Parts: sequence; C-alpha cells; structure tokens
Amino acid sequence: MTISQGIGVFFGKIIHGIVSALALSRVHPNVLTFIGLLINVWAAYLFGVGSFRWGGVIVIAAGLFDMVDGRVARETNQVTRFGGFFDSVLDRYSDLGVLIGLLVYYASINRYFYVVLTAIVMTGTVMVSYTRARAENTIPKCKVGFLERPERVVLIILGGLFNRMAQVLWVLAIFSNLAVLSRMIFTWQECQRLEGKKAL
Repeated sequence: MTISQGIGVFFGKIIHGIVSALALSRVHPNVLTFIGLLINVWAAYLFGVGSFRWGGVIVIAAGLFDMVDGRVARETNQVTRFGGFFDSVLDRYSDLGVLIGLLVYYASINRYFYVVLTAIVMTGTVMVSYTRARAENTIPKCKVGFLERPERVVLIILGGLFNRMAQVLWVLAIFSNLAVLSRMIFTWQECQRLEGKKAL
C-alpha cells in the first residue's frame, strides 16, 4: 500500500465513522446540507474581514458536511430527488457566499482590480454548473471540462491557508471559464452528431 492509499484509507474510516454516527442520530440529510451552508457563511465572514487562514480552516469544516450528507442519505435510505436538488442549490449559495466575502475584503482595502477578478471567478463558477445543467437538457451527458466544485473548494482552501488567494483567483478565473468554453464546444459537437443521425 502506498502512502497516498494509506492516507485515503485512514480518512475514509474517519468519514465512515462520522456517517455511521450521524445515521444513528437520525438527523435528516437536508439538515446536514443546510448546516454546511451556514458554516460556509461563517467562512465568508472570515474572508470578508481578511482572516484568510481561519477562513480556509472553516471551509474544510464545511466540506466535511458536504461529503457526508449524501452518504447519510444513502445509509438511512433517505435519498430523494428533492434532496439532490436541494444539495445542488445550496452548494451554489455556499460557493458564491465565500466569493462575496472576498469581494467585500478587496473592496475594503481598495483593491478594485481584485474585486473585478473575483466577480469574473463568480461568473465562471456559476457558468460551469449552468452549462452542464443546460447542456444535459439537450444532450445525454456533458461531463467534459475541469475545475468542478471539489477542485474549486480545494483551491480556495489552499489560497486561504497559505495566504495565496490572489494567485488562486487567477487560476479560478482562467480555468473555470475555459471549462465553460470546453462544455460549449462539446455540446455543439454532440448536437451536430445527434442531428446528423436524425438526418440519416
């Protein structure tokens, strides 16, 4: 077993223990999802006042709830269509909330270039999710691209913990919007292919 596999097994057991405990407590998965949102609001406040390292720590805590809510739902046979929808909607609020915190911080120190950069990141964050959702109303699947939510959250955590948020914002701004572009191109290609089949 490699070191990375050992780390994965170790944390996997911790998460499994947390999921089992929450399942026994009979807490509803949607409650866990909402708690995750509240923790992200706390992180947004910390980012807004410039406490980046603590903000990064709190985002890690919020991520824990994001990891376990779906697992608790499966463990307790409470998986529902609305639960998946609710989780997705609150994820968007969580993402944008953290970025709003950064907007507030950069505005408070008169770094207006980074206010604009953060706004571009917000746009890319929303559009990565939107393009997939909209594309899958037209074609069967649109899982192409990169910088999905887990990668974005990890980058925000790293930016906070290591005080490299400016660099992280550049990465997010560029690659989230490239992901949108790649999904647009893929959807166009799939539409051409499907419409070509219909023509035959």
